[in-house]
Amino acid sequence: MATIDGVNGLMNRNLDLDLLRCFSVIAAEGSFTKAGERLGRTQSTISLQVKRLEEQLGLSLFDRTSRSLALTPDGDRLLGPARELLRLHDVTLAKITEPDFSGVVRLGVPEDFATAHLPQVLAAFAEAHPLVDLEVTCDLTLNLLERFRAGDFDLVLVKREPKGSGGGARVWREALLWVARPSFPIREIDPLPLVVSPTPCVYRKRACDALNAIGRRWRVAYTSTSLAGAQSAVRAGLGITVLPQNMIPAGLEPVSPAAMLPALHDTEVALLVAHAPAEPARRLAQHIRDALSH
Repeated sequence: MATIDGVNGLMNRNLDLDLLRCFSVIAAEGSFTKAGERLGRTQSTISLQVKRLEEQLGLSLFDRTSRSLALTPDGDRLLGPARELLRLHDVTLAKITEPDFSGVVRLGVPEDFATAHLPQVLAAFAEAHPLVDLEVTCDLTLNLLERFRAGDFDLVLVKREPKGSGGGARVWREALLWVARPSFPIREIDPLPLVVSPTPCVYRKRACDALNAIGRRWRVAYTSTSLAGAQSAVRAGLGITVLPQNMIPAGLEPVSPAAMLPALHDTEVALLVAHAPAEPARRLAQHIRDALSH
């Protein structure tokens, strides 16, 4: 009887998907404020939704201080299942509300963004639309733009300055941080060695402009078109680099404020769609907008 009561108790407790989506976005952004900006809600609303979810579960999900935000062990345990529930919800909704169609969609994506953010988004679309063949190419933003203009892609995601020119719609905003291997002697090295992508690159320009603004000398120590290659160079101590806040890999860490490096402004990712796209491309574009806005 105890087991039946326990099952009945669980059946009477339904998790609110909107609260789970809010929780998932906070975990991804590392900030209540940034999560609110992404979801179009005030910080007080975000805080209230977290409180409601914690009350539903009877658990504390975040360790919050005035300077940091981290998942509790319970929050960390919830994150994976929460993301899976949201994925299943989005797939189910797409299958029910969107008609069957077929075709090929050619999508160009920056390597780092494809690695961190897109796999689940594209997997949900592919599962909902099995007759659509996705052809995804990872490359530098400059190359993606050139090939898009040449007609090689139906859709491209590109890094750019906030409210940058070139058309397209912003689908993501990224907080950038200086990143180095632990104990890298930043204050003792002059000029400061940088690990960057080839020009033109938004992250590279952001780093150089910020250092020039405070008069800090720098040099390009390592240039790589590969994200993995750049990260390996930083791990080896060849220099420091700039990465989005939620893409710092194991073995690297944000540079301490004690290093006296200048703050870096956010950058953004925009979605560009070819003129008069076919139905599969149009649907994928809308799916990306919806998924990333969530």
